[in-house]
Amino acid sequence: MTESFGAAESCVIIGGGLAGLSAALALAPSPVILLSKAAPGLESSSWLAQGGIAAAIGADDDFSLHLADTLTAGDGLCDETAARAILAEGSSAIEDLIRLGVPFDRDGEGRILLGLEAAHSRRRIVHASGDSSGREIMRALARRVGETPSITFVEGTASRLIVEDNRVSGVLVSTRSGPAVIAASRVVIATGGIGGLYKYGTNPAGSFGQGLALAARAGAVMGDLEFVQFHPTALDTASFPLKLISETVRGEGAILVDEAGERFMACQPGAELAPRDVVSRAVWRHMAAGHRVFLDARNVPGLDFARRFPAITGFCHAAGIDPATQLIPIRPAAHYHMGGISVDLRGRSSVEGLWACGEAACTGLHGANRLASNSLLEAAVCGRLVATDIAATPVSRAKGPRNLETAFAPLADQLLDQAPVREILSHAAGVQRDGEGLREAIRALYPLASEPSSSNGAAVAGLMIAVSALRRRESRGAHSRTDFPDKAPSPQRTMLRLDDALADARELVPEMAD
Repeated sequence: MTESFGAAESCVIIGGGLAGLSAALALAPSPVILLSKAAPGLESSSWLAQGGIAAAIGADDDFSLHLADTLTAGDGLCDETAARAILAEGSSAIEDLIRLGVPFDRDGEGRILLGLEAAHSRRRIVHASGDSSGREIMRALARRVGETPSITFVEGTASRLIVEDNRVSGVLVSTRSGPAVIAASRVVIATGGIGGLYKYGTNPAGSFGQGLALAARAGAVMGDLEFVQFHPTALDTASFPLKLISETVRGEGAILVDEAGERFMACQPGAELAPRDVVSRAVWRHMAAGHRVFLDARNVPGLDFARRFPAITGFCHAAGIDPATQLIPIRPAAHYHMGGISVDLRGRSSVEGLWACGEAACTGLHGANRLASNSLLEAAVCGRLVATDIAATPVSRAKGPRNLETAFAPLADQLLDQAPVREILSHAAGVQRDGEGLREAIRALYPLASEPSSSNGAAVAGLMIAVSALRRRESRGAHSRTDFPDKAPSPQRTMLRLDDALADARELVPEMAD
């Protein structure tokens, strides 16, 4: 028996990270149902973020410089119009977060402190409590959500979107008390990324592309799914997710060395502060050659590591490492997805009534390689842009769904599906890729993704990533293929639907057609 709840005029926001909470708060006092598998802010990538928010607010900085750095990092695939519009809101976003109670770090005269990260030409990273920025931002916003009577929190997971004639009319959800239906003509997907699809990742285990699968099954167009950013310096332990050693540590002067003490990136342009894809590939190749790789912050002049990076110090100590006196073992780990549900600047997808924001969305801001700390900025800005558009969108009558009993998939079942996908994608669609490995991945993922089940979201997301990666016959940004090491002369963005991906899989791997 399924339960129905919620008023049809409510907007449903799926996801409790920065993008989802920003949208919910910006919609107040309009009614919002916030659906998340954990309390607002918790178990989100936003909570784990260390680096902070990039915004051109320094005296020596300018929006045009931030835009130039973003376009350079994006390696020819940024949507410049989208990047310009989003980055221009940086100062406004910081002011809005301050109004919501975020305690950004300041100097003795009350000025916001600014940090430096790789591929930024200026110090423009705004932090809160040093390397605990995400936690402090989410605490402030979660507190405001709890104080906002127009926001109703529902603990659960979305199993399927109800779509008729390319129009959203509701959401099927799994809750602690069983399956339920939320009637709604306006739905926002803000479910985060895909790091949980990889053996080594920095996102929560529950971030495995479930939002992408929801939208894909509803017929939405996906964009640039092949571009997965691997952070070069995750703490190399047996835990999952891996703890992140923020890029800010290298911004303060830490270097990369191997077991022999060789600084193997010293001759690279930018050295340790080269773009993330460059650093990740250098680390991966060095490890593939049999070396171990470490971050060395022992001799940085003037750096009080424990005071500057209290969170990193804490989890290093938990792993038996003193970063002030010992090398920190690191490895690349899946960290951020530049691809996602293709949306315009209002956050609208190709399905009427379906918006997306944050990491689950693909606005074109990041191109082929995200510039450090642009992600939280995008989440905050686009959450507000989505809310503005929804507020101006009339509520349409939501139709009742059909055949509900076969449509639900508890989170536990979805997590079981995740395990085999991790091994497949880690092997074939990691830091370095090649055509044969991607074809093998598609052979393994296609049977899982083509099943008529709502518990195979991880396989659906994984298959679409692999197909997109095989279709891009070049190396660009975070997508590196050993069989196509050069860039194509005229880069094109990758757009596809789930049906297209399934058809491409059958065409690319002919034996499946038998």
